[in-house]
Amino acid sequence: MAAPRETPERRPFGRRFLTDPARLFQHNAWDNVEWSEEQEASARSKVQENSSQLLPQDKQEEYEVNAKRYWDDFYKIHENGFFKDRHWLFTEFPELAPNRNPKHNGDSVPGYGNKGESNTGGLGSCENGHCSLETRAENQLNLPKGTPEICTEEGAAQKDTELSQSGGDYPGSSASYRILEVGCGAGNTVFPILQTNNDPGLFVYCCDFSTTAVDLVQNNAEYDTSRCYAFFHDLCNDQSPFPMPDESLDVVILIFVLSAILPEKMQGVVTRLSHLLKPGGMILLRDYGRYDLAQLRFKKGQCLSDNFYVRGDGTRVYFFTQDELDDLFTTAGLEKIQNLVDRRLQVNRGKQMMMYRVWIQCKYCRPAAPWP
Repeated sequence: MAAPRETPERRPFGRRFLTDPARLFQHNAWDNVEWSEEQEASARSKVQENSSQLLPQDKQEEYEVNAKRYWDDFYKIHENGFFKDRHWLFTEFPELAPNRNPKHNGDSVPGYGNKGESNTGGLGSCENGHCSLETRAENQLNLPKGTPEICTEEGAAQKDTELSQSGGDYPGSSASYRILEVGCGAGNTVFPILQTNNDPGLFVYCCDFSTTAVDLVQNNAEYDTSRCYAFFHDLCNDQSPFPMPDESLDVVILIFVLSAILPEKMQGVVTRLSHLLKPGGMILLRDYGRYDLAQLRFKKGQCLSDNFYVRGDGTRVYFFTQDELDDLFTTAGLEKIQNLVDRRLQVNRGKQMMMYRVWIQCKYCRPAAPWP
């Protein structure tokens, strides 16, 4: 059966707004912005300049070896600074709440501030390419007081090995609709899903490379073990077990996650995740696109390899093209449902500053027919 036709869901504004300064700063953001040839050439030139000097190989290896520590440090520093609402989540990915309650049709999710992507204050701090996730600033989480339960890498791996060996009895084994978010961070996607999706058969798994991030999720007041299971997982270690068996998931979510992985390991990660999908299951991705603002703001000496950089805090980021992502997913045996570039102009009216963001959004489905 042929995959459904790709249907961009965008809200384009007339291009005349982009050439009228008086009207430009009346709005916070424009979707589906078209770039001129001159603008793309300028972006290409900036990337050539900031990637002309690569980090020495020994430094690159150091960032790979210490990747977990850098992400743990990031979440320790920013655990109380997650304020940006992913209000686009269910508009762009309705698969996350197919039985969505009509009272949640607005952009905001109860308990999460409706600051939205129009809040561009944080974007001005993306100096030297130092932006992670959307803007390295996400939802404010309500963390309970008291001593948190500590997630250790060794304990989590042992527990998930036991779960994966226990046959049909695993977290969420009785659920009828299972979602896994990979790279869950502090829970800025998981908790809106739990709050918005009213399907009694829903079960959400979430994992992260950072044990600090997993701790934040497990100790959030909204964490409900009857509907959710958070665990440590190293995507790049193919011996690291998942708590659920292959062919058990309806949806796998990758939001600003694949870009943090060493490029040569991406294919193995996507292929392994594809085996977790049921026939007809889907991977949903949103990530950095080529020539995004964050890429253009990197300086010389921060480039690891083509379109792959290290930020000032030691975390890394890759900037994709549509074709690269299509190759990763189709090589894993998945079929394209959607592969879109979201070029967006965001305006900081206070600073009279324009910021061009480039994101890629994908949906790839496992064929309903059995794999050979």
